[in-house]
Amino acid sequence: MEREHRYSSSGNFSRPGPHGGQRPSTPNSAGRNPFDGSTTDPSIRPTTGHTSNGNPFTSPSGSRPPSSYDSSGGNGRFEDRSARYFHSRRVQKGDIEKPWTKNVDPKEKWVTILPLIGIFVGLGISGFLVWDGMRSVVKHNYCPVLEEDFSRGLDPAIWEREVQLGGFGNGEFQMTTADDNNVFVENGHLVIRATLQDDGMMQKDTLIDLRKDGSCTSKDFYDCVAVTNTTLGNSSIVPPVLSGRITTRPGASIKYGRIEVTAKLPAGDWLWPAIWMMPIDSAYGPWPQSGEIDIAESRGNNHTYPQGGNNIVSSTLHWGPNPANDAFWRTNVKRPALHTTYAADFNTFGIEWSQKYLFTYINSRLLQVLYTNFDRPLWERGSFPAVSPNGTRIQDPWGHTGRYNTPFDQPFFLILNLAVGGTNGWFEDNTSEKPWLNASPNAKKDFWLAKDRWFPTWTQPQMEVSKVVMWQQCDGNEDL
Repeated sequence: MEREHRYSSSGNFSRPGPHGGQRPSTPNSAGRNPFDGSTTDPSIRPTTGHTSNGNPFTSPSGSRPPSSYDSSGGNGRFEDRSARYFHSRRVQKGDIEKPWTKNVDPKEKWVTILPLIGIFVGLGISGFLVWDGMRSVVKHNYCPVLEEDFSRGLDPAIWEREVQLGGFGNGEFQMTTADDNNVFVENGHLVIRATLQDDGMMQKDTLIDLRKDGSCTSKDFYDCVAVTNTTLGNSSIVPPVLSGRITTRPGASIKYGRIEVTAKLPAGDWLWPAIWMMPIDSAYGPWPQSGEIDIAESRGNNHTYPQGGNNIVSSTLHWGPNPANDAFWRTNVKRPALHTTYAADFNTFGIEWSQKYLFTYINSRLLQVLYTNFDRPLWERGSFPAVSPNGTRIQDPWGHTGRYNTPFDQPFFLILNLAVGGTNGWFEDNTSEKPWLNASPNAKKDFWLAKDRWFPTWTQPQMEVSKVVMWQQCDGNEDL
């Protein structure tokens, strides 16, 4: 099809030649615009084989594809190229086939159904186990024995202040007193506070004899008498610290039941608070044959102390045929405080004790610390040796009762006390700049001489108790 006649850029009308171009003519620069390809001389024609339109800055026509040209001229050709270059390559909806939507495998639904069945079955089994566990928990009837909020002071019919200075079998450094500076009620709370001994009694020869006024609560001589002897640098000194220890032995004890003590523990190096229980009568022999129940023990040192400071509480049962074979390590558990310390606020330290089990807890019965199930005789559980190192045969002190929980089958009373130091290993040697050695005869004196280091840490040298509640299990033996 013949192309229509068109105008040149100069406005002159021209007719196409026999080859589709302008009329052939002798090349001449006259009458030609070198920038837009136009000419005023009709005799000028492009070189055979390509069209340059007279513009020396454009590529030869033969080097460009025909599709780049448009009948509207040079500007039209550029706009057409731009439009094609920026053409959207986004896949339109419906352009992609989805063959999997046409042929559905009937087995595919089980991919969803089977996991759902598994989830529901798992929830059902979990629910059954929870229900069965709750159903099997023994629910005892408890009768109140003591509910003490100290609103009436310290009732001597219930509480006894123990006055001794012999270290209570642990080499403790304090003397417990009946003085109101060490055991008193303030703002409705019982306070057991540690204070320093009179410095004069440490620097010169001194005798403390608690038997003179009859205040000593022990019959042992060394629990009632102490001296400071300065002759030749003797290491003998009176207890360097005063503190307190009270018990419910006069008016409250239980054999199976529950106890809760709400208390704030002390803060200060080498302080040793304890909430614990001892038997009314040593029915099976001297300690630890008749048992000991430690509901909560701690240390006043801070959290950096390797054995755990006031951020740790431990519960322990002591039991064994003799002190060398105390099996406490089989029934000892520690519980750390969560992002705080037990000296920062009040916590409830509790115990639930029966013929079949014993457990301690903090704040809730669900937050158990120590759990002991009396499902076999303690003698068997202890795996004690048959013979002691000195060749003496070790006898089972509990087997004759026929009860698995012996010696924890007797009435026990409650003890609250704040000890200081000691040589029994509660504070390990060579840790946290401990100023004494447990085996040293100078232990108490070395401790006292280092008071400038440890006394400034006594920011809260007291155990504060807001409430004590005791219940007796009163539904008889368990029927399990």
